Amino acid sequence: MKPDLFQAPDYYNLDDLLTEEHKLVRDSARAWVKREVSPIIEEYAQKAEFPKQIIKGLGEIGGFGPYIPVEYGGAGLDQISYGLIMQEIERGDSGVRSTSSVQSSLVMYPIWKYGNEEQRMKYLPKLATGEFMGCFGLTEPNYGSDPGSMITNFKDMGDHYVLNGAKMWISNAPFADIAIVWAKNEEGRIHGLIVERGMEGFTTPETHNKWSLRASSTGELIFDNVKVPKENLLPNKSGLGAPLGCLDSARYGIAWGAIGAAMDCYDTALRYAKERIQFDKPIAGTQLQQKKLAEMITEITKAQLLTWRLGVLRNEGRATTAQISMAKRNNVDMAIHIAREARQMLGGMGITGEYSIMRHMMNLESVITYEGTHDIHLLITGMDITGISAFK
Repeated sequence: MKPDLFQAPDYYNLDDLLTEEHKLVRDSARAWVKREVSPIIEEYAQKAEFPKQIIKGLGEIGGFGPYIPVEYGGAGLDQISYGLIMQEIERGDSGVRSTSSVQSSLVMYPIWKYGNEEQRMKYLPKLATGEFMGCFGLTEPNYGSDPGSMITNFKDMGDHYVLNGAKMWISNAPFADIAIVWAKNEEGRIHGLIVERGMEGFTTPETHNKWSLRASSTGELIFDNVKVPKENLLPNKSGLGAPLGCLDSARYGIAWGAIGAAMDCYDTALRYAKERIQFDKPIAGTQLQQKKLAEMITEITKAQLLTWRLGVLRNEGRATTAQISMAKRNNVDMAIHIAREARQMLGGMGITGEYSIMRHMMNLESVITYEGTHDIHLLITGMDITGISAFK
């Protein structure tokens, strides 16, 4: 088992922009990843299995809803702390960060923001520790980038609702205790429902044969005349803007997380280039490899500045959906390019599980697609700057 020698690059001294609390939160998460994730993650990725034993630790480092107020079991941290935790977890593995992101932004966030006090007290403290795990049902077999056309629906049966439909590509689905499910009522209005494991007609088949996010558990949500109690409806927001508000929070976390994956690839490539001797000198001394490394650290630094500023805007309640889209798209694109370049620098060693690069590279192929594809985020920016929608 190789030791985790990761050293985070900070070319522009961005640590000077962080508070002592930010650095403490980040360093705690970094140490936990080195201790609990790095030693096992290659094995679990090869097995295509999520390491459930890390769930308790994820809760302890603030991986589940760190910005949720303390009275509901959260840590009451700010948005930059949330971002830094996501960065460190994804430095370990994008699939583990997916589990954390979903729990935080797509399960806890809507219960906190759109739920009532009873729902918050019932679910949030257990979700914060990982005693309960959750998932988020928006994407359907026929509707991904166009979620407003969903066909999952529920009918009012007097003392309960009956839910029918299906969702797919759902992180955490196979083991989730609860699902936040978005469905249309009889008037066609989208609402969020809390569906619990064990409700009759609710099944969560696992998705197999993935070449990406192999250490993450992905599945479907199937609803066959599921009876949902009326008190499980999220009462405080409806319409497509409700799930999209959750996605704003999740995409913000991804923007930070992708930097972690990029930093790990860069750090691995830099260390390898200094040690690998060809033609009587380290390959780090050649112009082509220095060009790759210099471009990597430049792009990482730009992404760090972009995301830190976005975190400030999030803390002030001023970040727009379009600004978040820009950061998600830019940073994941940046990370996937760095992973590919780093893989080349390692030559044949780059495809082995002895190094993290190929795993990051495969994972990022999912991250560049989920929670708004690369192209959809481009169109969100395009609509924002022109005032004209290209979606329809």
